[in-house]
Amino acid sequence: MRTALVAGATGLVGGHCLTQLLDEPAFDQVIAIGRRELPRQHPKLVQRVIDFDRLGAVETEFPTADDVFCCLGTTMKRAGSRAAFRQVDFVYVVGLASQALQHGAKQFLLVSALGASPKSPLLYNQVKGEAEEAVTALPFVGRYVVRPSLLTGDRPEHRPAERFGLAVASGVSLALVGPLRKYRPIQAATVAKAMVRLAIQAPGGVRIYESDELERLATD
Repeated sequence: MRTALVAGATGLVGGHCLTQLLDEPAFDQVIAIGRRELPRQHPKLVQRVIDFDRLGAVETEFPTADDVFCCLGTTMKRAGSRAAFRQVDFVYVVGLASQALQHGAKQFLLVSALGASPKSPLLYNQVKGEAEEAVTALPFVGRYVVRPSLLTGDRPEHRPAERFGLAVASGVSLALVGPLRKYRPIQAATVAKAMVRLAIQAPGGVRIYESDELERLATD
């Protein structure tokens, strides 16, 4: 029996991860960490309020888990500045990974983005790539990066640009075959299901999965 930790459970993928982990018999405890408690209860659920700006200062209070699901992330619009965006998508992510490793975590699963690269000219993909690089350098038994394409699902906040992108992508998705299949929109629930299966299968090492591979993982 194992303990899973979910960071970012208020988000689209994180919320699905939490729900699926609570339903998964392989985990007897699921810890959700965040700035505030979630309005839900479950016999397996433990909630911990964490100040991500003080992660390194509260080492003794950091929860112990076997598998860490990092679903942290924001947008430039929501963050308000490049520095604030980097704080969430890089500093918080790497800080979480470092603390989890120090407290015995064996596997770290990171939600990144298609096109993530430290060399990307786009700030979003550049920061995601830098976070991937930093996390996969840490000596977890398993470091799994998932790079979904445009996510579908009900978000708590309104994102008009993303909705437009989804509408366009959905219209041409059937034409995206072979190597282009990874650009098809993907359900957030599918990404979460693939992540839970990855944690259970525990292939080990550094592995990167894009949308087409996540679809296969979730349906196999």
